[in-house]
Amino acid sequence: MNRISRRPTAFSKVSVKSQTVIPREVRQRLKLKPGDTLRYRMTDDGILLDKATESSDDPFVAFSEWTSEADENAYGGL
Repeated sequence: MNRISRRPTAFSKVSVKSQTVIPREVRQRLKLKPGDTLRYRMTDDGILLDKATESSDDPFVAFSEWTSEADENAYGGL
């Protein structure tokens, strides 16, 4: 019998102050510690969340018009 393997899903609620607790599984997977910065990237399929890199060597970070998924795919590895 072939079963589709699904990754675990984690949930959290947003407080009245727009705050949320990052689930333990997510913190462990991203190796998050206090003071780390998270990055939210909007895509057509949803939001991607990851740990931001410690250095801000990206010269394009200040140009929000170059933050589309197509731009990330085309130029993300440069």
